[in-house]
Amino acid sequence: MSTTPSLEDLKRKALTVRKEIITSTTTAGSGHPTSSLSGVEVGVALYFGGVMKYDPKNPHWPQRDRFILSKGHAAPLLYALLAEAGFFPRDLLPTLRKLGSPLEGHPNMRKLAGVEASTGSLGQGLSLGIGHCLAARLDKLDYRTYVMTGDGEIEEGQVWEAAMAAHKFQLDNLCAIVDQNGYQQTGPTSVVMDMKPLAPRWESFGWATIEINGNEIGEVMQAFKQAATIKGKPTVIISKTVKGWPIQNLLGSDKNHHGKPLTVEEEQKALAFLDAETF
Repeated sequence: MSTTPSLEDLKRKALTVRKEIITSTTTAGSGHPTSSLSGVEVGVALYFGGVMKYDPKNPHWPQRDRFILSKGHAAPLLYALLAEAGFFPRDLLPTLRKLGSPLEGHPNMRKLAGVEASTGSLGQGLSLGIGHCLAARLDKLDYRTYVMTGDGEIEEGQVWEAAMAAHKFQLDNLCAIVDQNGYQQTGPTSVVMDMKPLAPRWESFGWATIEINGNEIGEVMQAFKQAATIKGKPTVIISKTVKGWPIQNLLGSDKNHHGKPLTVEEEQKALAFLDAETF
């Protein structure tokens, strides 16, 4: 991407992506809308904020920047981003999780242009990102690799093995984003395995850290700008978000609402709420 749109443009794009996440998962009758919604601003900044360079007409362009969605259950977010970026037609989105559709429940790089890694087995994405970063060094290319993990996902030991390796190889072309929405499949992360405070933990592994409100597009854009200036070490953006943002209060008492699509009635209320732009 060659130009940087205004924050208002990015907010409008985020609104569109949110609607596509909600409608695609409700149409499918399954999926992870709330896990997808918390990461929207990060995804929109990467694909539409001038952060990543890519060419949807040439998805394997060697000099492209890479985005790996390590929290692969948030595939509806990735699919909406790719459709809006022109990797495939938007009318493919309602086929999510349908038999024969390339929009599988978790991303499959063998089925869909723009998907950089087949993910969903949690904990593996950061290791894959390191592979891309080392390949860039070997090929003498200057592309960057971005990896989004969940805050429940970073309980996996492989994440910290990867963190050590990224520091060892001084991968300043690697930027991880922890989508810290506070929940995982079985409950609050603070109850299942409390990893806080996250910044000192990552810093102890030799990473530069940036903490932001990940549902505020201006803070997200500034974080990526800052990350690009850091040399000699990898960077992690700790993106503090709300699961299901901004429709979380429409989903009843279950603040986690993990792996459940909205009902048709909830979908209609959520879309009306988003159209009102009162959040």
